[in-house]
Amino acid sequence: MEERLTWEQIQEKYPDRWVGLVDVKYVNDDGVSVESAIVKYTDKSKGELTRMALKGEVDAVYTTPDNVFQLGMVGVHG
Repeated sequence: MEERLTWEQIQEKYPDRWVGLVDVKYVNDDGVSVESAIVKYTDKSKGELTRMALKGEVDAVYTTPDNVFQLGMVGVHG
């Protein structure tokens, strides 16, 4: 079974990287701030994850937005 991680654990384990998340739980159900999730992809490009996010397959999130500002899709929520 895939392991659920907190957002802090995801950021620590996969710094400065685009990740594809599934089964995402949000802080206060705001649809923006990730509380915890299952990391499904760590080896795909931003473009690949964006296409998957647009299909509703994953949420595409950059793990360290404070270090490097990424233009483009930071997260898509179905």
